Amino acid sequence: MDLKRVGSVIEIKADQIEHYRELHANQWDSITSALSKACLSNYSIYLRQLPDKKYYLFSYFEYTGTNFEQDMALLGDNADVQAWWDICKPMHLPFSDRAEGEWWASMDEVFHQD
Repeated sequence: MDLKRVGSVIEIKADQIEHYRELHANQWDSITSALSKACLSNYSIYLRQLPDKKYYLFSYFEYTGTNFEQDMALLGDNADVQAWWDICKPMHLPFSDRAEGEWWASMDEVFHQD
C-alpha cells in the first residue's frame, strides 16, 4: 500500500467562516463514514487570513487505497456527500486557475518527513 498525501486550497467568504466552523464541528456521521470508505484518513482543514485580507482554507488528507480515481468517484456519487457539498460550496471562492474538474485547487508537496 502506497500512501498518497493530498493538499489543497480554496478561498472562503469571510462572512461564512463561523458557519463553516460550526458545520465542521458537527460533521455528519455519514460524511465521516464516506471518507473512511474512500480510504481517506488524517483529514484536516486549516484556516488562514493572508496579507491580501482574504481568508483561505488549506486541506490535507492521506489516501491509503489502491485506486484513487475510483474511490474519489464513489465518494462524489454519495448522496450525503453531495448534500454536504451543496451546503459548503456557496461558502467557497474557488481559484480561477484550478485544474479542470477541481473545486479545491491542488497543491504540490514540497517536503515531507515521517
